[in-house]
Amino acid sequence: MARTADELSVVCEESRVPTGVRVERDWSALKLEGPFPFSTTGVLESILQPLAQAEISIFAVSTYDTDYVLIQRERIAAAVEELRKAGHELLT
Repeated sequence: MARTADELSVVCEESRVPTGVRVERDWSALKLEGPFPFSTTGVLESILQPLAQAEISIFAVSTYDTDYVLIQRERIAAAVEELRKAGHELLT
């Protein structure tokens, strides 16, 4: 959840969104296996760079311990393939 003077954004399971609320649906989340020390740089970039080159849009959410990369469900298979080609290991 994030609040600014202009908006309130909540990321949650689709089934929990109340009726009548503006929503973006059909996203899947990839969890980066953390925690990552705050002094570590480039973790999120190493995921985003191959996805950007493949023209796969993302929505990133960071927490204290880790990062999540949300990808439109229709592009998740392509995203996983691109991440594997970039040398990332995907755990299920």
